[in-house]
Amino acid sequence: MLKTPELAMPRSSKVTTVYNGRCEVWTDYEEAKAYFLELMMSTDGDERDRAECVYIQLLHGLDECLDEDE
Repeated sequence: MLKTPELAMPRSSKVTTVYNGRCEVWTDYEEAKAYFLELMMSTDGDERDRAECVYIQLLHGLDECLDEDE
């Protein structure tokens, strides 16, 4: 077990997202969160679920966010 939980560690300013098979590197965490929040709110069904999955991972501060639950 780590002394400092992964989620409590300072995150880098860079994040990688994988959505619909497309990998994108963001240099601004807030911009990535805003994009996936907007995408989540403007779609429905499976697309919404995938955008929500990425958005939740962004909220948790992960450096790599995928559109599938592992």
